[in-house]
Parts: sequence; C-alpha cells; structure tokens
Amino acid sequence: MPRVEVNGIGIHYEEHGSGPPLVMIGGLGADTYLWSKQVPAFAERFRVVVFDNRGSGESDKPDKPYSIPMMVDDTFGLMRAIGIERAHVMGASLGGLIAQELVLTHPEMVDRLVLVCTTSNGPRSTRPSLWSLIPMVFALRRTGDPAADTRRAFSIFAHPTWLKENPGEVEEYVAWRVAHPQPRSAFKRQRGAIRGFHREDRLGTITAPTLIVHGDSDRIAPVANARVLGELIPGAKVVILEESGHACSFDQRDRFNQAVLEFLTVTREGSGR
Repeated sequence: MPRVEVNGIGIHYEEHGSGPPLVMIGGLGADTYLWSKQVPAFAERFRVVVFDNRGSGESDKPDKPYSIPMMVDDTFGLMRAIGIERAHVMGASLGGLIAQELVLTHPEMVDRLVLVCTTSNGPRSTRPSLWSLIPMVFALRRTGDPAADTRRAFSIFAHPTWLKENPGEVEEYVAWRVAHPQPRSAFKRQRGAIRGFHREDRLGTITAPTLIVHGDSDRIAPVANARVLGELIPGAKVVILEESGHACSFDQRDRFNQAVLEFLTVTREGSGR
C-alpha cells in the first residue's frame, strides 16, 4: 500500500480519482475509513488524497509527544512527496485544527478550506456541558477492546436517529477498527496534541475561501463552535446539518457531500476558477 517517509515517520496514504487535488485530514483516533462515505463521490471530480495521521491506521505510531505543528509538518511533507503544491484541504475535528495551522503556516498550499465538526480550541470556543462531559469521558475511554471502544464512541459521535436506523453500518465500522486497532498510547499522544493548542488570534488572517460544516447535535464540539469559526475567519460560509452529530460525514453524508462539492466546484466571482 502507498507509503512515504516524511518528517521522520512513515505515512500511509491513498489516492483516488483525478482532477484538482483535495487533501482530507482525519480526526482523533480516525484513519482513512473516516472518509469512506466521501471518497467515491469526491473522486469523480478531484484527485482525492486521504491518509492516516501519525498514531493512526497504517502510519507509524511513535510513542513520544505529538503536536499540531508536528502533524502539519507530516501533512506538508506528504503533499510535497506526492507532488502536490496546492490543494483544497478538508479537516475534521482534530484534522480541522491541523488544517487551520496548515493554512496559517503554508497559505500558498491551500486553495479552499473546509473545516468539519471542529473548533478554534481557543478562549471563544465552547466546551461540552458538564452533563454531556461525564458520559462522554466514559464513552471515549480506551480499554484495549477495539470493538467495545468503537461501539461506545459511535454512541456519542453519531446522531441517535442514524444509529437506530443503521446498526449494520456501525458494525461494519466496528469490524474495521478491530482489524485496524489503534494502540492506547497512540490515542493518548494524539489527544495530547490538542490540549492547549489554538491559533484563535490569527484566524482573521486566513484568506482562503472557507466552508464550515457542523452537525447541530454535535456532543464533542458543540455547534456554537461553528458559528465562532464563521465569525473569526473572514468570509467563511457556515452550514449546519440538522439531525447530525460529530460524525456528520457519516450520519448526514448526502447533505454533507452536496454542501462540500458545491463549495469546491463553484466558480469564484471574477476569478474564472
């Protein structure tokens, strides 16, 4: 399977389709499966690149501190290694923080930016309420049993209606995670990269056209975070998906895909692009 050595580690990646590059960055604990409901639709129009962040999937999992800038260097190195000088960039949750830092440190590499179910992570961000946080801590803990851990996590990630109507898809994802487990140490290293990191005071300098997509029932990153990002990033468009949780690319995939495709393919006024 495709793999490149960048920033001192091996990164697993996949490419699908052809056209303008679209680089998709996953969230905490996620691997390429996160985007399985998007790749077929997006690959019809784009050269889609999905990859496993350090600590996830088939990429290396060094047991040492991770940081968002470090993971940006991973993404930058991957893009350079496979010949991408500029791309649309989409990041979900943790991947949204990586995407924010990427566009701030390498603005020349980002054409359009899509931030999914993420946050500024700064003083203006909204944390889960105490009543939400208690069951969330229980649901997101890692015990070493990937099947049980995944089922608990998805009970928090996805909207209850979708969970009730799609038990088979949940089990498909459980089977994937059993076959592709993430070590507890790697999960903790990824989670540690989030703590204390933000560039909230610099988001106003982003010039890339930006779309923010969020589920209205997100229990991990409450929907108020989408509105804050929309206020902080000049000209950003905010799309709130109803009956959708943190896994909005799963539980409202059709509306999610439509919103992203419309944003990425619309011609910029006066630019011819």
